[in-house]
Amino acid sequence: MTYQLYIAELNGTKPDAAMTIGQAQTKSFIFAPDNTDYQQFKKDIQNGVVLNDVDGNPITDSALTTFLATLP
Repeated sequence: MTYQLYIAELNGTKPDAAMTIGQAQTKSFIFAPDNTDYQQFKKDIQNGVVLNDVDGNPITDSALTTFLATLP
């Protein structure tokens, strides 16, 4: 599975949502601590699932560490 980040907030400047890529059923969700899809997303990316930036490019390990530190 792969996740891709996107910006859901109108006039937003940083990714605040993600969607699954390459799945029969795509999931899309915002970053909300009480959202179970978001909770699974955090577990998945910490365990090595591929995360793409908003342009569809895989995020490097160092960029991933920085990104994880900004999540709610």
